[in-house]
Amino acid sequence: MNLLLFCFLGAATATLLLVPLCRIAAFRLDLVARPKEDRWHRKPTAMLGGIAIALPPLVGALLVAPVSDLWLPLLCCGLMFAVGLTDDVLPLKPATKLIAEIGLASVLLFFGYRLQWVESLTLDAMLTMVWLVGVTNALNLLDNMDGLCAGIAAVASAALLAGIYPVAGATPTTLFLAMLLGSTIGFLVYNFNPASIFMGDSGSLFLGLSLAAIALQLPREAGAKSNMLSVMAAPLLVLLIPIFDTTLVTVSRLFSGRKPSQGGRDHSSHRLVAIGLPERTAVLVLWTLAALGGTVGLTLHDSRSDSTWVPAALFVLAMIVFAAYLARVRVYDNQDSALRTGRITPFVVDLMYKRRVLEVLLDFCLVVVAYYSAYRLRFEGEEYSQFFPSFIQSLPIALGTQMVVFFVVGVYRGVWRYFGLMDGVVLAKGVIAGTVLQVFLILYFYRFEHYSRGVFIIYAGTLMLFLAGSRASFRLISEFARRRRPGQRLVVYGAGDGGSLVVRELLSDERATYRMLGFIDDDPNKRRVRVQGYPVLGGYDSLVSLVTGGAVDSVVISTRLIAVDRLRELEHLCAVHQVNLSRLHFRLEEMVAVS
Repeated sequence: MNLLLFCFLGAATATLLLVPLCRIAAFRLDLVARPKEDRWHRKPTAMLGGIAIALPPLVGALLVAPVSDLWLPLLCCGLMFAVGLTDDVLPLKPATKLIAEIGLASVLLFFGYRLQWVESLTLDAMLTMVWLVGVTNALNLLDNMDGLCAGIAAVASAALLAGIYPVAGATPTTLFLAMLLGSTIGFLVYNFNPASIFMGDSGSLFLGLSLAAIALQLPREAGAKSNMLSVMAAPLLVLLIPIFDTTLVTVSRLFSGRKPSQGGRDHSSHRLVAIGLPERTAVLVLWTLAALGGTVGLTLHDSRSDSTWVPAALFVLAMIVFAAYLARVRVYDNQDSALRTGRITPFVVDLMYKRRVLEVLLDFCLVVVAYYSAYRLRFEGEEYSQFFPSFIQSLPIALGTQMVVFFVVGVYRGVWRYFGLMDGVVLAKGVIAGTVLQVFLILYFYRFEHYSRGVFIIYAGTLMLFLAGSRASFRLISEFARRRRPGQRLVVYGAGDGGSLVVRELLSDERATYRMLGFIDDDPNKRRVRVQGYPVLGGYDSLVSLVTGGAVDSVVISTRLIAVDRLRELEHLCAVHQVNLSRLHFRLEEMVAVS
């Protein structure tokens, strides 16, 4: 552990010292990234940050473990860094870089680095090539916003280190991962928004191949004690965010008639900014998702039970729903205005029937997961093994009846974006009717022998939770983005029905630039109450303090019961402090200025 900590701190310190030197050299050599139409940054920024990322772990690994099994990955990663550095100085064609990636991946494959996912050596070799080249390019594409690529690489390095170190100890692999983690964290000091230096292709390609190659060690270490599921899924989950982003970008560009290799502002990070999140928040959201994926991957790695596939499946399904939400954001037509104003519009190709097919496929997966989870929660150990044949026997009945009932009750007529209470009632009808029909069919075919009533009660509750969560996800994501988007600080005077109407009308407009702070209400019984999730900040005196203290930009009066003298006083106060004052006219249900 002391050696591991020494490697981490040494690499972090070396990167912290190297970055300023790289930045000076970049400006002197005019190796600067200048703003372009298809790039996100707005000012010239130094390149060559990849040197500060790659040199500490490469040199450190050679010093700490000069002769080890890690020499081949180090050599390939070093050559990948050289290719990227060449591209930073003298831009290479995409095909040239792809050939270099394929060549280095072939070298690793020749010397026995394989995924070991399937028994067929030919198929496994092809999958390994796709993995190495795909992850390398995924990290390269992920370098599209300040701190994003370095942060995701740091999270993945930490997850791989946590998965390998308890099993293998202080080996060359874990020491290299510790140094890789240290260098990426050290680089983040300069690269997090607003970035003063970029890593360039030299950094992103080096990180991509390093993580792809080292991830092959995870199933090797896990193979002796874990099931095949963890061997296959753990590396995928650890690096799910780069794979997720690359898939989203590739599919969306193909749908919009663009080349997948063409640059643009259509990555997951850009789409999060487009829905209203500040740039830092968008990066932090993706960091968090990467950490969740790494945690689930480690859970699979450390477990021998097949039941651990349930959280992994739910996480993957959640990411699919998240991708479907992000795909709604238009980033091609009038791209700049959409991104800057946070306007959400339907995706370029809005194919309703395809969306319904995806809903059906998602529900298909959720029914399977819910039914399996019900058996796992009801039975344990040997008891589960005894009832497993009943699960397999009845699974087709559960799937068929549930999906047919969903169609009959109208589950697939709703719109996720407007999911509400009555939609939840329809889901409940479908789940209850489907469960009851399953019980009757099993009773008819199998006389309910070797079946448990508790399984179906658990199944119904679990499935309802999954379905409601998936349908409400679009509204939850929109609400999360809306509450964190920058804009005029808004306070609503009146926490009644009128105040709720203001919140719905103003904040549901995705072109609006308001950031709701809370409500003001003179009723002492409403103090410390939350209305639509926003707090009641106090009475009129609290409003005066907010206005005079410069803590609010706009005030909306939603209550009818306001004295004329107080209204005039508030008008004067807002005029003096240059605060916008508006009032809701209930007759027209629209916002008009008081003055």
